[in-house]
Amino acid sequence: MPQPSSPSIAALSLADLPGRDVAVRHLRHPGRWISGGIVVLLLALIGHAFAVGQIQWLVVGQFLTAGVIITGFGWTLLISACALVLGVALGFAFGIMRLSENPILRFAAWLYVWIFRGTPVLLQLLIWFNIALVFPRLYIPGLVDERMVDVVTPFVAAVLGLGVNEGSYLTEVVRGGIGSVDSGQKEAAHTLGMTPGQTMRRIILPQTLRLILPVLGNSAIGMLKFSSLAATIAMGEMLNAAQRIYFINGAVIELLFVCAVWYLAGTTILSIGQYYLERHFGRDAATATSERRWFRGWARRPAVEGEA
Repeated sequence: MPQPSSPSIAALSLADLPGRDVAVRHLRHPGRWISGGIVVLLLALIGHAFAVGQIQWLVVGQFLTAGVIITGFGWTLLISACALVLGVALGFAFGIMRLSENPILRFAAWLYVWIFRGTPVLLQLLIWFNIALVFPRLYIPGLVDERMVDVVTPFVAAVLGLGVNEGSYLTEVVRGGIGSVDSGQKEAAHTLGMTPGQTMRRIILPQTLRLILPVLGNSAIGMLKFSSLAATIAMGEMLNAAQRIYFINGAVIELLFVCAVWYLAGTTILSIGQYYLERHFGRDAATATSERRWFRGWARRPAVEGEA
């Protein structure tokens, strides 16, 4: 006995589908509301404590734009910039030395990282500030003959201490960045007749810089904060200026909040700059990848008859 044919799927309408009258209900997440309420309550309690505490907010506003604080913040920025430049230069130099085929260069780079990454940065600042006890004079025949205490001022000691310490960390970052570049690109560069130096400058280092850019951004932000350690060697940066003021007027917490506001402003600007730099290099990453693929393919293509 023939069975009635079932309607095809294409012939079914929305009204024929089962459950068409069932209302769609969104999932409830009570945990989100509870955790959000707890966070808001804690923030409100903290804000209330600062509002009713023994803090003279008028004094904070008064010294926020004081000339001595602005000057100190300028020194903070200058120390941070010079130390970061020194750290990046040392990081790239010793990072390349770590990958050198010369065992003496590799050992020197390892020793540098071991010493300066293994000791506290505050200790290094104090040693640089008192380096004249070890080397009384800086003597370079025909160039310099000065007392070390006149050469290594608090500013120079701060830049050397922070920069050399930062370079020891960036050395390992650069070494890892160089090692992450595809080795096939080096082979392609050598096939085209590039020297090892040209390959490093034109192929390896630009890609390494793109890879370690987020770390460099974090280093810049960290350097701005670590510059406050220069107050321990009598460098007139912002924290040292604030200390000189509250030793006189006793407004300790107020001057510390003034420094906090300026540090937050500086780190915020650096974070925004880091974001746009990463976005810029990220936008160019796809183009660079396609160019590298073409570069490797061109170098490995079979030779055409009659081609020079």
